[in-house]
Amino acid sequence: MSASDVSSMPDSSQASTFEVRNLKKHFAGLKAVDGVSFSVRTGEILGLIGPNGSGKTTLVNVVTGLLPATEGSILLDGEDLTRRPAHDRARKGLARTFQTVRLFGQMTVLENVEAAVVSTGHRRRHAASQAMEVLADLGLADQAHRLAREIPFGHQRKLEIARALAMRPKFVFLDEPAAGLNEQESDELDDLLRRIPGQYSVGLVVIEHDMRLMMNLCPRLHVLNYGKTIAEGTPDEVRSNHEVVTAYLGSRA
Repeated sequence: MSASDVSSMPDSSQASTFEVRNLKKHFAGLKAVDGVSFSVRTGEILGLIGPNGSGKTTLVNVVTGLLPATEGSILLDGEDLTRRPAHDRARKGLARTFQTVRLFGQMTVLENVEAAVVSTGHRRRHAASQAMEVLADLGLADQAHRLAREIPFGHQRKLEIARALAMRPKFVFLDEPAAGLNEQESDELDDLLRRIPGQYSVGLVVIEHDMRLMMNLCPRLHVLNYGKTIAEGTPDEVRSNHEVVTAYLGSRA
């Protein structure tokens, strides 16, 4: 990276903390998220795993403001964001990707990233420079002027991550970033995600069903089932937890 790249990154000496306390989200009689608590700091990777329907995506939707919380608190550096709108949370430092790729297909790769930067309040001229830096860093510079819908699916996944990083967030929530990727692409994603926390001074919260990726990538895992936390700890601790094996990993894990 160039000196200008480095100067535009957040200051890694100023670590931030994101915290969820007793978070709940109820839909009528369904307790989709039921008293979940966790914390993560910039520079860290936290894995969020669990069976389908365990509340992972709902949790991220509540955290990022797409859904209101029923109860509990969402804190960034001690500031309560629980009742803040989604756009305000984004400007405070929360970014995300989605299970299903949500790109502007008729816009170029560069324009997709520029739009993310502009959404945080920057001018278009600054957005173009910042967008190109991130695209180059993620190996997408040669795709910058292609329509987003025309690039390979693996590159579309990277483009979603590029859009999130271009917003210069403190924390990024990645919802199944390896979905639809082959094994080689998953390995490349592993390499990319490993360097992002240190290089961009962000914390990553990764939701993923690819257990090979998650066990290798995440120093710490948080496991949900039926909206509740059933385990948290290192991959080895989670792998040997009887309740996790029964609910999710199975006897071969």
